[in-house]
Amino acid sequence: QVQLVESGGGLVQAGGSLRLSCVASGRTFSSYPMGWFRQAPGKEREFVAAISWNGGSTSYANSVKGRFTISRDNAKNTVYLQMNSLKPDDTAVYHCAADGLTYSNMIRTRPTSYDYWGQGTRVTVSS
Repeated sequence: QVQLVESGGGLVQAGGSLRLSCVASGRTFSSYPMGWFRQAPGKEREFVAAISWNGGSTSYANSVKGRFTISRDNAKNTVYLQMNSLKPDDTAVYHCAADGLTYSNMIRTRPTSYDYWGQGTRVTVSS
C-alpha cells in the first residue's frame, strides 16, 4: 500500500515555473514506476509524465515535452515535476500516481494502469 501527497501547486503567470513534489509513504516506494497526470475542468484525466522505478527511463506527453521534467529521489520517497515555460493550457489539478507493476522499466501512460493516487495539487497559469 502506498499513500501519496502532492504539493507545490499555485498561481503563476504564463512563462513562469513551478516544481511539484509528491511524497510517498511506505518502504517500497523505490520499486514503483511513478507518473504525473492532470485533469482540467470538464476534461478527462490525461498523462503528463512518468518515470521508471530506478529513474532510468522517462516519458512525456507531447504537450509538455521540452518544458517539463520528471525526476525522483528514492532516498526521500519523492517524485518531482519541474514545470517551466508554463502556459494557460497547463492549468489543471495535477496528480501523482504509482504503477503497481513494481520494478518495471515499462512506462505506462493510461490512468487505469496506476493503482495508487494522490489527492492532487492545483496549478493555475494566468495569461
